[in-house]
Amino acid sequence: MAAAPIIRVQNLSKIYVVSQQEAGTKAAFHNLVRRRKSEVRAVDDISFKVEPGEIVGFLGPNGAGKTTTLKMLSGLLYPSSGEISVLGFVPAKRNPAFLRQITLVMGQRNQLVWDVPAQLTFELNRAIYQIPQENYRSMVKELTDLLELGPLLEKPVRNLSLGERMKCEIAAALLHRPQMVFLDEPTIGLDVTMQQRIRKFFAEYNRRFGATVLLTSHYMADVASLCKRVLVIHHGKLLFDGELSNLLQRFTSHKTIVIQLNSCDVELGKYGEVTNCEGGRYKLRVPKSETAHITERLLAELPVVDLLVEEPPIEEVIARVFAQEVGSEGSDRALYPAV
Repeated sequence: MAAAPIIRVQNLSKIYVVSQQEAGTKAAFHNLVRRRKSEVRAVDDISFKVEPGEIVGFLGPNGAGKTTTLKMLSGLLYPSSGEISVLGFVPAKRNPAFLRQITLVMGQRNQLVWDVPAQLTFELNRAIYQIPQENYRSMVKELTDLLELGPLLEKPVRNLSLGERMKCEIAAALLHRPQMVFLDEPTIGLDVTMQQRIRKFFAEYNRRFGATVLLTSHYMADVASLCKRVLVIHHGKLLFDGELSNLLQRFTSHKTIVIQLNSCDVELGKYGEVTNCEGGRYKLRVPKSETAHITERLLAELPVVDLLVEEPPIEEVIARVFAQEVGSEGSDRALYPAV
């Protein structure tokens, strides 16, 4: 018998009512008498499911509705309409049994106490979640090994670097071994090396504990390295739901051929659009349908040292999704069904 989805979202919407006010004294006085209001649809009738153990990327530009959705899924916001089930619970009811099984990690929010060592926050969380001492010690050891915390736990949080502090934040959020992990920009502001360590950690956490992860990030390397499946949201609407590889295939018409020759003096314009050449290493942008044929020609007609065919960067693909969605406003939105 198949396991029930960890997350089930049906026709979910979140609408904010905001006041409008024009500049000037006259407008300010008029606003006192009759305040103009308008509705903002932060999330607009979205539906999706997440299965146990999945790591799903949740993509969209600023203001798309990602964080609002995560807050409704974790019980921090009430939905305006629609239904949500997470781990069999209604998040907005904030059942203690539900809260003990989830965590929300936000890269721009801190839970560590600034002036004391991180391990004291760990102890506080142990008491809040009523974690047995034996389980607590075991989990602290495991997280310390995975995140290489070591001496960081005894330093005041204010003395930690951003990367060190983020590792301790993540450990504090996972002490109760949650089965549902919401990640909102967990690597924001970190250097490339630390981003890689955080990605590696969450992949290992998912493997060891079978936790389900919903990840939002503007760093597409986070998504590409962790997620097979992605949800794409824009203006509160769900534009795409499917495998990342299908997204690349569906919204790209070109590929890049990277070819190494002995010099940069070769004319390659007849093969495709040359986008870069450095030290005999060319990058050619070619139509996807002609990639195999052009590759065959290059190998047959030129003294090729090395050749590699690349998919376009995921950032370019996502930008194309958004550009097409904006261009289709007012037209048939079935062009972007969930798949």
